[in-house]
Amino acid sequence: MTPPPPPRPAQLGPLLARCRLARSWSQQRTAAELCAAAGVPTLSRHEVSRWERQRRVPGGFWLGWLAVVLDVPLVALAEAAAVTRRAGSARAVGPGRATAGARPGGRADGRAGAAPAGGPAALRVAVEHGTRRPASVVA
Repeated sequence: MTPPPPPRPAQLGPLLARCRLARSWSQQRTAAELCAAAGVPTLSRHEVSRWERQRRVPGGFWLGWLAVVLDVPLVALAEAAAVTRRAGSARAVGPGRATAGARPGGRADGRAGAAPAGGPAALRVAVEHGTRRPASVVA
């Protein structure tokens, strides 16, 4: 008798929806919380919906803020994003998804200054351990 296969890793869309609903937040509230935390006023509920429906996969910048706002380990979100990308669920490239030439863990538009000193690995460790927020937060 062979053992059952290991459970399939979670994809990002359902994980984000579960985390949001566990807080009893709407997509609008989630977008507002992300905007307030990141200091970026342009994220809408439509982008949150696209992430949950897996039409887009957020890049490192938004993954970091999702981890902070939803209180989820960044590693879990990054792994789920990788599974989603490998599954080919992200059908479009947009502001929530890293594009060619973008800095890993940085903004999707590749602009400098988005990733903290030490790069995405430092952000991942600091956010996961609760010792630091992404560098764009002004204390």
